[in-house]
Amino acid sequence: MLEAETLLKECSGYLKPDDLARLQSAYQFSELAHHGQFRNSGEPYVSHPVAVAGILAGLHLDAQALTAALLHDVMEDTAVTKAQITDTFGKSVAELVDGVSKLDKIEFESAEKAQAENFRKMLLAMARDVRVILIKLADRLHNMRTLDAVPAHKRRRIARETIEIYAPIANRLGLNNIYQELEDLSFKYLYPDRARVLSKAVTAARGNRREVVGKVLANIEKRLADNGVVAQVQGREKHLHSIYNKMREKHLSFGQVLDVFGFRIIVKDVHACYIALGVLHGL
Repeated sequence: MLEAETLLKECSGYLKPDDLARLQSAYQFSELAHHGQFRNSGEPYVSHPVAVAGILAGLHLDAQALTAALLHDVMEDTAVTKAQITDTFGKSVAELVDGVSKLDKIEFESAEKAQAENFRKMLLAMARDVRVILIKLADRLHNMRTLDAVPAHKRRRIARETIEIYAPIANRLGLNNIYQELEDLSFKYLYPDRARVLSKAVTAARGNRREVVGKVLANIEKRLADNGVVAQVQGREKHLHSIYNKMREKHLSFGQVLDVFGFRIIVKDVHACYIALGVLHGL
């Protein structure tokens, strides 16, 4: 499978050969366990755990976590037991898979109870091993990326659960890219018309502003250097859902939202921070 080869290639940049061999074994184990199972998109089911492991490889998680990611659905969706995983891949991997499986089995009577209970279960899992939550977040991210294949009546429920439960957890863990993508994908499925209109507006504005952003970055970096301030300067485009929230909360039109692009300046201490602030005021 090409995706599995890509995963191993990415991991080869930071994992040891023994770890890569273990991942290869975990992929083969997962492929055999999920044989004959397919996703709603028609793809072999094993493509999902491979994608989840790929997301985590981008965060440079360890071999145990990646192995567990490749196996994270085998206990829930196949006849494989925790004892089998323990015998083949060790107790730590089995505990991670078991932890993810337990989160998947939670059922609720109401949306309010679901949210509170999910937070509690997530935090309990984090107390034992934060990698359980990381695997679950990567699992949810890939499911959101492929939500078009899910029946329409389920999309809104999954999107609401994602934006209320999973995105905030990613944010609290400092996983900014995952947090933003979860929010934007949820926004797309909760409010498809609003997301489409806003996306077009941002795209139109981007053409006029990207060049300006580059100039602003260059000017800030030069002026800070001229004043002897050592700093990291970052420029970014705000994600759709954050722009939408600002428009809604402050009753603004898109044209009134001035900070579609944001800049961040990181310095070594408070003294340098005030110097940097003076430099910015001067600009």
